[in-house]
Amino acid sequence: MRAPAMLRCAAALAVLLAVAAPAAGFYLPGVAPSDFAKGDPLQVKVNKLTSIKTQLPYTYYSLPFCKPTAIVDSAENLGEVLRGDRIENSPYVFQMREPKMCQIVCKATINEKEAKELKEKIEDEYRVNMILDNLPLVVPVTRQDRNTIVYQGGYHVGAKGQYAGSKEEKYFIHNHLSFKVKYHKDDDSELSRIVGFEVHPYSVKHQFEDKWNGVDTRLSTCDPHASKFVINSDNPQEVEAGKEIIFTYDVSFEDSDIKWASRWDTYLLMTDDQIHWFSIVNSLMIVLFLSGMVAMIMLRTLYRDISRYNQLETQEEAQEETGWKLVHGDVFRPPTNSDLLCVYVGTGVQFFGMLLVTMVFAVLGFLSPSNRGGLMTAMLLVWVLMGLLAGYSSSRLYKMFKGSEWKKITLQTAFLFPGIAFVIFFILNALIWGEKSSGAVPFTTMFALVLLWFGISVPLVFVGSYLGFKKPAMEPPVKTNKIPRQIPEQAWYMNPNFTILIGGILPFGAVFIELFFILTSIWLHQFYYIFGFLFLVFVILMITCAEITIVLCYFQLCSEDYMWWWRSYLTSGSSALYLFLYAAFYFFTKLQITKLVSGILYFGYMLLASYAFFVLTGTIGFCACFWFTRLIYSSVKID
Repeated sequence: MRAPAMLRCAAALAVLLAVAAPAAGFYLPGVAPSDFAKGDPLQVKVNKLTSIKTQLPYTYYSLPFCKPTAIVDSAENLGEVLRGDRIENSPYVFQMREPKMCQIVCKATINEKEAKELKEKIEDEYRVNMILDNLPLVVPVTRQDRNTIVYQGGYHVGAKGQYAGSKEEKYFIHNHLSFKVKYHKDDDSELSRIVGFEVHPYSVKHQFEDKWNGVDTRLSTCDPHASKFVINSDNPQEVEAGKEIIFTYDVSFEDSDIKWASRWDTYLLMTDDQIHWFSIVNSLMIVLFLSGMVAMIMLRTLYRDISRYNQLETQEEAQEETGWKLVHGDVFRPPTNSDLLCVYVGTGVQFFGMLLVTMVFAVLGFLSPSNRGGLMTAMLLVWVLMGLLAGYSSSRLYKMFKGSEWKKITLQTAFLFPGIAFVIFFILNALIWGEKSSGAVPFTTMFALVLLWFGISVPLVFVGSYLGFKKPAMEPPVKTNKIPRQIPEQAWYMNPNFTILIGGILPFGAVFIELFFILTSIWLHQFYYIFGFLFLVFVILMITCAEITIVLCYFQLCSEDYMWWWRSYLTSGSSALYLFLYAAFYFFTKLQITKLVSGILYFGYMLLASYAFFVLTGTIGFCACFWFTRLIYSSVKID
């Protein structure tokens, strides 16, 4: 593809994805809106407690909050369980469009252990997450620099502070919640749909004059009959063992112009699109630079080389040939550890298929955040199904290398990467379990993952490997000499270590800005739904990996070094090293993690992500280089 044509395609793709990117109103088929008449009950559900300081989620009822008569767990999908979601019912029940003020939920006397746990959660800035009609609870916060309102997911368990005239730091719990439910009313009926769920938390040391009479007790600090409402935390509720805490709430309803299909826009449009566009432009500049180099190599240098090689008529002229044609008898010689290369290529193809299918569905809106855990569930299932491609790819390459033990290569493909990933995941899960966090994957879910691996993925890898090995072997365009030629001494800039490290910089540079948003989404608990931008960056990453590998492979062959197999894989795959280094930089500059276990979790999961990134980018670079070498050596006449 010529550079102008490539530019037009990239521009068209950018326009298409820019239109698709903000399509937040598109919902997964089958997720229907719920209509509520006035007075209908609204059941608030509670989710996990989360903190960006520890990254360890806990269940809502691990703290001494008010409990309903019977705690009922909501059925979670595989993705929700892996994310640590634990959704349960709560004692907060509203009636649609019927405001309530100063409603008592319960009175609790906390013991020493419960007081310690509350203080620890307040110290680590844990947030309480709730759900109403599948909408997460948010706290509106006004940004002073832009005079705009942003929304933070969940409210803090409490806050630290000092009494006037005292230097001693105290812990205060948010025991009064002022809810606001936004609804959109149908013009033709009295039915309404919920389009917003907000809260303002307060810490109030409630008092009552008469004896305690349960939820019917009349408070002196919050009494709608006396027009006394909670509007601040001037008299906060301190967390101390043996002290009583009265939990209360208000709920108000607000008519909104926001339609149900657009109710998630508030949550999804938190990021700055201009920064995303800067990321795209930055990446496109890298692609255009590399495309120009590849076009120059393909259209000028290679064309001239091929014409000159094909015009050599005498034997003397042929013996004087130099450059990449000189190594034609060795360029397709199987590399050392060819079995391992086949395994990694097959695994990389599996990753590529998983990401491509998942992102296409995400761009089309099928993985809306209203379907919690849907993205992770889809990635796992598609990964398992793509085992067919992994087995097929590895066996095809293995047969080209004259391999005969296809079952051995199949087992390695089926178990190498998943086995390493499972060991890391199991160790990290044991650490989470040791912290008694709800993020620990239960035994039943672990068994389901193993069942997916052994029951579906492994058989599909075998089927794909069998089909690939049955096909005729790919024949190289030139014959391989029996005796390998000696590789001349290389210039310092053609040293393998140097070119491999240089080769990984540009693919990483093409994605590192978008990588910031992805890490923020994962570790700072923010929504990520700009899949249009992500898909465009993924396309740019593929092009960058392919082009930088082709350029460096051409220079390598011109210097009469024919050992390109592993180097082509490592050239683009080395971008994973920069990914891990960036993750470390992000950890020390953006995160506030202080606990050792949380740090181990972060680096453990980022190591696993970097390993997967290495397999993906390495495979893309290898396949591009494999195509390039077959193309150029099939274009010259070899005597």
